[in-house]
Amino acid sequence: MSSLNRNRRKHSRSARAGVTLIEMLVVVTIIALFAAIVGPRLLHRGDQARVVAAKQEISNIQLALGQYKLDTGVFPTQELGLAALRQQPAGMDQWHGPYLVKDLGNDPWGHPYVYKYPGDHGDEPDVMSYGADGQPGGTELNADVVSWK
Repeated sequence: MSSLNRNRRKHSRSARAGVTLIEMLVVVTIIALFAAIVGPRLLHRGDQARVVAAKQEISNIQLALGQYKLDTGVFPTQELGLAALRQQPAGMDQWHGPYLVKDLGNDPWGHPYVYKYPGDHGDEPDVMSYGADGQPGGTELNADVVSWK
């Protein structure tokens, strides 16, 4: 083989092995479009997951409150709050808790759950999370997650 053919073959391989600027720009543009379209949808799913988690936690609290009432005959007072589900209140001999497996943390947005007894929506206590903004009321992600709905 002549040296001219070898040089052409080497030159042709090295030209094909690299990535041109145009190809790189096309790839970056495709990735940016994908992120612009899919990114907001994925973020919205995370927000929906927080709402579902808050609803599930409120449901668990309601079940624990029901067990508490079965044992003691009453719901915890406003003053005792949800802590009565984990720690026996003074003078409550019929308490057979703890009624929650673990200490009650904050809602998925980092705010404490709100307990109100007597509640405004029937005979049972009201348990709620104020949503992403931590304030009563609101719409969409800021909407309250409540036990009576």
